[in-house]
Amino acid sequence: MSGDVVNLRQFRKQKARSEKEKQAEQNRAAFGRTKAEKTLTRALNEKAQKSLDQGRIERSDDDKD
Repeated sequence: MSGDVVNLRQFRKQKARSEKEKQAEQNRAAFGRTKAEKTLTRALNEKAQKSLDQGRIERSDDDKD
């Protein structure tokens, strides 16, 4: 019934390193884009919003049933 001996200090350090690497990966995805990519994304979002707003039917208070 003997298990592997684990050095807790090394285990904690390894866990902290892996957490930092996960955070770094998320930051690279969020902030590692060029200005052109950011501009393109913004333009596409604005176009989609305009398209959505064009199809909206606005009702006045007098039209309620």
